[in-house]
Amino acid sequence: MGNRGMEDLIPLINKLQDAFSSIGQSCNLDLPQIAVVGGQSAGKSSVLENFVGRDFLPRGSGIVTRRPLILQLCFNKAEYAEFLHCKGRKFVDFEEVRAEIEAETDRITGSNKGISPIPINLRVYSPNVLNLTLIDLPGMTKVAVGDQPLDIEHQIRDMLLQFITKESCLILAVTPANQDLANSDALKIAKEVDPQGLRTIGVITKLDLMDEGTDAKDILENKLLPLRRGYIGVVNRSQKDIDGRKDIRAALAAERKFFLSHPGYRHMAERMGTPHLQKQLNQQLTNHIRDTLPGLRSKLQSQVLSLEKEVEEYKNFRPDDPTRKTKALLQMVQQFGVDFEKRIEGSGDQVDTAELSGGAKINRIFHERFPFELVKIVFDEKELRREISHAIKNVHGVRTGLFTPDLAFEAIVKKQILKLKEPSLKCVDLVVSELTALVMKCSVKLGSYPRLREETERIVTTYVREREGKTKDQVMLLIDIELSYINTNHEDFIGFANAQQRNTHQNKKRAIPNQGEILVIRKGWLTINISIMKGGSKEYWFILTAESLSWYKDEEEKEKKYMLPLDNLKLRDVEKGFMSTKHVFGVFNTESRNVYKDLRQIELACDTQEDVDSWKASFLRAGVYPEKDQVDTEDTAPSETFSMDPQLERQVETIRNLVDSYIGIVNKSIRDLMPKTIMHLMINSAKDFIHSELLAYLYSSGDQNSLMEESADQAQRRDEMLRMYHALKEALHIIGDITTTTVTVPVPPPVNDSWMQEASPTPSAAPSRSSPSPKPSSCSEWPKAGTTLNPSPAFGGPPSPLARARRPLTPLAATTIRTLSVPPH
Repeated sequence: MGNRGMEDLIPLINKLQDAFSSIGQSCNLDLPQIAVVGGQSAGKSSVLENFVGRDFLPRGSGIVTRRPLILQLCFNKAEYAEFLHCKGRKFVDFEEVRAEIEAETDRITGSNKGISPIPINLRVYSPNVLNLTLIDLPGMTKVAVGDQPLDIEHQIRDMLLQFITKESCLILAVTPANQDLANSDALKIAKEVDPQGLRTIGVITKLDLMDEGTDAKDILENKLLPLRRGYIGVVNRSQKDIDGRKDIRAALAAERKFFLSHPGYRHMAERMGTPHLQKQLNQQLTNHIRDTLPGLRSKLQSQVLSLEKEVEEYKNFRPDDPTRKTKALLQMVQQFGVDFEKRIEGSGDQVDTAELSGGAKINRIFHERFPFELVKIVFDEKELRREISHAIKNVHGVRTGLFTPDLAFEAIVKKQILKLKEPSLKCVDLVVSELTALVMKCSVKLGSYPRLREETERIVTTYVREREGKTKDQVMLLIDIELSYINTNHEDFIGFANAQQRNTHQNKKRAIPNQGEILVIRKGWLTINISIMKGGSKEYWFILTAESLSWYKDEEEKEKKYMLPLDNLKLRDVEKGFMSTKHVFGVFNTESRNVYKDLRQIELACDTQEDVDSWKASFLRAGVYPEKDQVDTEDTAPSETFSMDPQLERQVETIRNLVDSYIGIVNKSIRDLMPKTIMHLMINSAKDFIHSELLAYLYSSGDQNSLMEESADQAQRRDEMLRMYHALKEALHIIGDITTTTVTVPVPPPVNDSWMQEASPTPSAAPSRSSPSPKPSSCSEWPKAGTTLNPSPAFGGPPSPLARARRPLTPLAATTIRTLSVPPH
């Protein structure tokens, strides 16, 4: 008799199994259990029914067990069954249990004989059982039947291996006596995962169906085809008995009578039969749990520690407590504000390394995207000169002007300033889009309360939209202020005298910051797109300076491939090629000269559009501007635009220089004021609103109880976590009370079971003695039992009497089984 604590451990393992199965998690614990494996119609289901003493498993021809059935037997005074998927319902009629198993099987696998690895959990309470946990697995087969997939053999094999590969799983290998044991599918698959035989117990069924004059005495005595834990024989009901509704108790009595009366088995009748098998399995499972206690305890402790922090806030949780709801609301809103500000201002924790977002993306909009849009609009040389010419002529009217009119300058400047409205408004739109995305990202942490998240997103985005209107009004006011007064006395404005002097220096080279020192603007990898006929696309290391664009073989900058001067270069947008994932822009010469080798344009490719925009902004700093799409072509343009007299041409050039100078001043001012305006009126205002007013808006938006109503997913997650936590704590508590001084049967010594390897699965003849021996397994390293075992050629007949006399009984046969007391049947 083992101690009581060990008896309580099997029901505990059952509770853990239920808890983890119901919440869809395994907690990475391999709970001790017994898997029943064997071929189809080997008698697996009959053995289980004999354990329970009831008919409750589906019957029929072919594959009947199509989903794993986790059968938990619990000793109890009352007799009933429960399914994990039918919580709260007790099945007293075991015919209903069979119908429910069939219905639940069909629900997942359909009615076409298909299989599924999703288990059915059944718990049977009865005064006629010992505490056991068994898994009834589909029988192994070779041929697909009906609508079964052609690989049904491999599917069943893979399913079996999922269970029996675990070291915590004992294997009950069921083989009918009227089948050649050397070719048993159950023993072969058990040998694969348990080569030393520590977890495998053999069961021989259908002993009463053997041919007259034959018996399995040598097998059951573990002399022929030995197993380390030996074999136990059982006699199940025949199909005729089942059809005739023969009572299982009567069948058990008939089984015992069979062993007592059979001349080959009567001397070991006490070690045969279903009751003895049940005792053995109970003892083995108890011992197995005892052996796995240290590892199980450490796993339980690690799982509890990992859940401790998350469960802490749920331990005293009451969903309807108004104090808790108020506290949670305050914490959620405060955390939302902190996260929003961190994403804007930047922080060292939780840095996103995948892409730019929040403040970094807004910074790029301010200092790369917006300046690029400004320059792209303003610099359109041909159209600008045509407008200046028309303005000068319209100011003079019918007269021929002797002096450059300042009214023409003002008209052109105001028209250019008006063009700043579109990129300025676009800049505001981009910032609003990023702020909205930021709000959505920060509200993810409010997902536990869907209504709160929805209201928070609505209130903050509505506020941002309100500030968007005010910001755009302020931006338009900035443009109107620039239009209201053209300040020609600005310290950076060149004036008429300097503008005229510039006319003689139009083609001078760009100034260098320091003679002999080159200003490097940007470095990075770019791909030059070239047709396959000309060598194909290649990636190079590019260096952009104030004077040239150079590229090298790699970033060591030792092997220069080419250097392209920046004079007369412009940028051009290029569409992505078919099936291309890269983003492309072009560089070309305005004087139609070759840029690189025989190419009038080189196409440079980047991985993302953001990289393209960033490179374009760098080219702007170097003085390389984008090409402006021409609306008017030379064919449609009036011919008089380009047939100017020398005096008009000088006036156009003068105003052109003045406009260039003044627009540069305006651009500089707008580039400086736009980020400040957006930051003040939108971003900083949104941060202040979240910190100071969001909570009041949430309170006024509706009932606090509905606002703080948990999502179904969150409530389920909390319940699952608490159930798992309490199950783990209970398991640790019970394990802590269990002593490990249980009386156990020692593990039998190894036997020579190399016969399982020598038995060939193919129909070919056995190899001759001269053929190479099979690869030795771990069995060959086991210590000898001091006896000569029957060699493999004797499989066809019993061993000689002399050899039989020399063999000692297997430890299972020789040792008195000390186990839990068995309730009377």
